[in-house]
Amino acid sequence: MSKKPLIILSVLTLLLFIANLFMGSVYIPFADVLDILIGGDMSNKMAESIVIQSRLPQAITALLAGASLAAAGLLLQTAFSNPLAGPSILGITSGASLGVAVVMLMGGGALGAISGSITSVLGAFIGSILTLGVIILFSMVVRSNVMLLIVGIMVGYVANSAITLLNFFSSEQNVFSYTIWGMGDFSSVSLTDLPLFVIISLIGITLSILLIKPLNALLLGDRYATNLGVNIKRTRILLLLCTGLLTAIVTSYCGPISFLGLAVPHVARLMTKSSNHHTLLPATLLAGAATALLCTLLCSMPWQSGVLPLNAITPIFGAPVIIYVIVNRSKIEYFN
Repeated sequence: MSKKPLIILSVLTLLLFIANLFMGSVYIPFADVLDILIGGDMSNKMAESIVIQSRLPQAITALLAGASLAAAGLLLQTAFSNPLAGPSILGITSGASLGVAVVMLMGGGALGAISGSITSVLGAFIGSILTLGVIILFSMVVRSNVMLLIVGIMVGYVANSAITLLNFFSSEQNVFSYTIWGMGDFSSVSLTDLPLFVIISLIGITLSILLIKPLNALLLGDRYATNLGVNIKRTRILLLLCTGLLTAIVTSYCGPISFLGLAVPHVARLMTKSSNHHTLLPATLLAGAATALLCTLLCSMPWQSGVLPLNAITPIFGAPVIIYVIVNRSKIEYFN
């Protein structure tokens, strides 16, 4: 099988990562950035702080967040044999958002920069875990993937309804802060928070890689997968836990990022022309990282007055992909 798509995506991801270090909303000469990165004696402390404290963590966060959401989307699309499934389809993103909403809107006052508050991270994890608990309980009694998908959608609606009620009864300042968080931002992970974000993200990504074999078996259908020795129920729970972990860590720190988990796996499929997860999953991880790096780069270009919300950019890339998939779904065999 050709490795050309993986090579192209690897080079593209590397170039975009470097571009995020050298470009941003504040202009810093190329030579100065290079000097900072190689540890040279830099007299401009402000430039050094911007590169090391802001751009570097943001680039690493975008790389891992994009890969995490893309992997979560691929896992769900394979598990449900549905090309329109995404990380938010089972209500996991909504559950994480509800956890943050409880912290922000019922915390007795604005918490300032919510993305930097450990309480918001804990709230997102608790919301995701509770949502996952409900889904896992249903997965033990509901055998139909379509029905479980519908259950996830309903759980998401309930969580969104609760968020709306919290917004209605909260103060104007808290609602504003929560709205800003909901716009999405990869710059919310500080250098201090970065190790935890990296560790949890890598755990989730590693787990997704370990699931490659059962994922390929699921492409043949539940009956064939069972005959191959795959425990369908256990695999489904592991998929949900992996998806929940990847989605929760990204949502808690960066906000509910739209379209990356839904659209990126299709880009990887179209590039690799394969449903084999030995090739498809690495391509999806790289495509997700590259897309997230490109989006965050466009959000913080130096000709702009300020930084654009991330969720104002991601639909521009994601929506055309989804429309293409819907229009050409009968011509494309995704799960074979």
